[in-house]
Amino acid sequence: MEQYLTLTVITDDRPGIVEKIAKVVLLNQGSWLESNMSRLAGKFAGVLLVKTSQNNQANLLRDLKELSNEGIKIIAELTNNLNHEPDKRYFLNLVGNDRPGIIGELSSILTGLDINVEELRTDCEDAPMSSELLFRASAVISFSGVSKVTSALIQEKMELLSDDLIIELELLEE
Repeated sequence: MEQYLTLTVITDDRPGIVEKIAKVVLLNQGSWLESNMSRLAGKFAGVLLVKTSQNNQANLLRDLKELSNEGIKIIAELTNNLNHEPDKRYFLNLVGNDRPGIIGELSSILTGLDINVEELRTDCEDAPMSSELLFRASAVISFSGVSKVTSALIQEKMELLSDDLIIELELLEE
């Protein structure tokens, strides 16, 4: 029987991390299905989905745990819900002057509308022609089709965050 594991990884950034994890997965007859990994502030962090047989799962978990001897911390969770597909998905792009609390306010609005954040990427950069910092966020958000949420409602609620935010929503076609 096939088993699916979601792995979270964190370690100091250096060459060869992905290779080490991939070798362990392959040596245990696992299959690397999906991943999202990045470098941030000298750390390497990621999440990945691995498929393995029930017979190989214990050995795979043991060998992944042994990577902690090399400073690679991995947490594994059994995953069952592989077929959850939302009815509506949007790409959200937000730009505005940086200030404390933007992500908290943004996530509060999305939670209030029962919207899930599937992916989120944020950063700050110098604004052109000023000494201000610009905050940028891009996200993939999703919700059920039975919801009364519309792109206009999302836009309206987001614009309440601040007068200086530029918000773009784009429906993602599947």
